[in-house]
Amino acid sequence: MTTRFARRTLATAIGTATTLALAGLSFQAQAATEVSVGYAISSDSHYGAGSRAFKETLENLSDGAFTVTDHPSGSLGGERAMIEGLQIGTVDIVITSSGPLGNFVPETYVLDLPFLFTSYEQARCVLDGEIGQELLDKMGDHDLVGLSWSENGFRHITNSQRAIATPEDVRGLKIRTMENRIHQQAFQGLGASPTPMAMPELFTALQQGTVDGQENPLTVIVAANLYEVQDQLSLTGHVYSPAILLGSPVLLDGLSEEERAWFDEAAQAATEATRAEVSRLEEEGVAFLQERGMTVTDNVDPAPFQEAVEAVHADFVEQYGDEMLERIRNSSC
Repeated sequence: MTTRFARRTLATAIGTATTLALAGLSFQAQAATEVSVGYAISSDSHYGAGSRAFKETLENLSDGAFTVTDHPSGSLGGERAMIEGLQIGTVDIVITSSGPLGNFVPETYVLDLPFLFTSYEQARCVLDGEIGQELLDKMGDHDLVGLSWSENGFRHITNSQRAIATPEDVRGLKIRTMENRIHQQAFQGLGASPTPMAMPELFTALQQGTVDGQENPLTVIVAANLYEVQDQLSLTGHVYSPAILLGSPVLLDGLSEEERAWFDEAAQAATEATRAEVSRLEEEGVAFLQERGMTVTDNVDPAPFQEAVEAVHADFVEQYGDEMLERIRNSSC
């Protein structure tokens, strides 16, 4: 009797252990895949709006098979470092300005040329069309996946020294630029001392006087609280600044066709949410900054600025040719 009881007990224990082990394997097989989304500014920015839209869309489409974790404010590093992370698979998705992108995909430098676009409608039309898709496809040649073009907006100059209405007013100022040689050349043409710097370092540099000013769209000036350390805003609109959603091929190349479609749809939702926030701040941002003490110079004649940076266009054409530039200029958008 004792022996039969012992055998039944042992069999029950083995069966229970097997059931638990199989349940564990089943749980592992069904466990959600965590997707990291990194960007350099705060979660209440236009990038944050895009990240939230990406998260909601992907998690809904995948029925929870993918979960998205938000990493704002450069917690995964500056934009250049995050793009490098995509290439090796330590970061999954990045929302980044075009600033450092040319260092990885030189064809995109064309988008950083001063005074290339004249309106949001034109810029969005070009980036959503054939030209934008060609540039997204170029990412694949550099261990990146281009998901969609998003937006920062038209860039303006802030500083702590004086009002800026003409190129002469820029001369001699130490201006933080993105880590982008096209932008640096443009400010050299204006007589400034351009200082490339990652976004997470900017606020402290302005606060300590390491640089006199910087240039960014209203979206970033508001989101980064730059009005706390800058009192002059000049609406120069010297560059239209796109953003881009990039993915890591380490993650995306392993997806099924259906899963990849989820990521594409989530990226498009992110772009729409980001652009909506940019449009809102274009309407409300100047008043917001004035209420917080900034003096706004809005009677800026673009012609002298365009003349001062003409050499940047010539240098670009000499190095990369004018085919893509002329296609943008002659676009029906």
